[in-house]
Amino acid sequence: MKPVLCLVAMEALVMDLSPQCTKQLLSERFGRGSRTVDLELELQIELLRETKRKYESVLQLGRALTAHLYSLLQTQHALGDAFADLSQKSPELQEEFGYNAETQKLLCKNGETLLGAVNFFVSSINTLVTKTMEDTLMTVKQYEAARLEYDAYRTDLEELSLGPRDAGTRGRLESAQATFQAHRDKYEKLRGDVAIKLKFLEENKIKVMHKQLLLFHNAVSAYFAGNQKQLEQTLQQFNIKLRPPGAEKPSWLEEQ
Repeated sequence: MKPVLCLVAMEALVMDLSPQCTKQLLSERFGRGSRTVDLELELQIELLRETKRKYESVLQLGRALTAHLYSLLQTQHALGDAFADLSQKSPELQEEFGYNAETQKLLCKNGETLLGAVNFFVSSINTLVTKTMEDTLMTVKQYEAARLEYDAYRTDLEELSLGPRDAGTRGRLESAQATFQAHRDKYEKLRGDVAIKLKFLEENKIKVMHKQLLLFHNAVSAYFAGNQKQLEQTLQQFNIKLRPPGAEKPSWLEEQ
């Protein structure tokens, strides 16, 4: 068996396809079968898949950022403790060690606030990608399977219609017509479902990302400007609560 044919046969086995659908799948793979195409809808589906890949990349980078921030906080905290200890044990450098210890303490406080904001950002992106987008793509998979079934039974009906007519074929033709109609109804329903979900997903994505990008920008800008008050106001604006420093790693975040 040729490699491509073998792969298609395995795909048909995994998808648990009927003989008609397996035949249709093979015909499409080798460019011989006709395929129903909704160009506008398929363009939207491909755009969603590409968007999901890009958001997954943002999610991965966001998680890396939280890990780096957490590591930085641990280092600053340890450095602040070391400066504070040396301040008590080095009278001639007590003032210098003291204000460096206070600086590290302030940096830790601001860093914890920034980490809370970034965690909230990452959590929201994760929900958008792994739940909202994935739910729509599950409906897309059902739609694509229904499209294959629709084309398979459409082709089956067309072939029967072109064959000889007798008492036996008339019964098979009526049965094929009923089966085709059922799969056509299923296909059209799922096509409508996908169109609706894509519309709502786009609206939800814009709403979520508008909020999250504003949060991310405000928190990062305030942190690097050393504006503690603005940092705290940003968390209050988005109803983010920080866990106390004794909370378990890795998150400092609790959502209301």
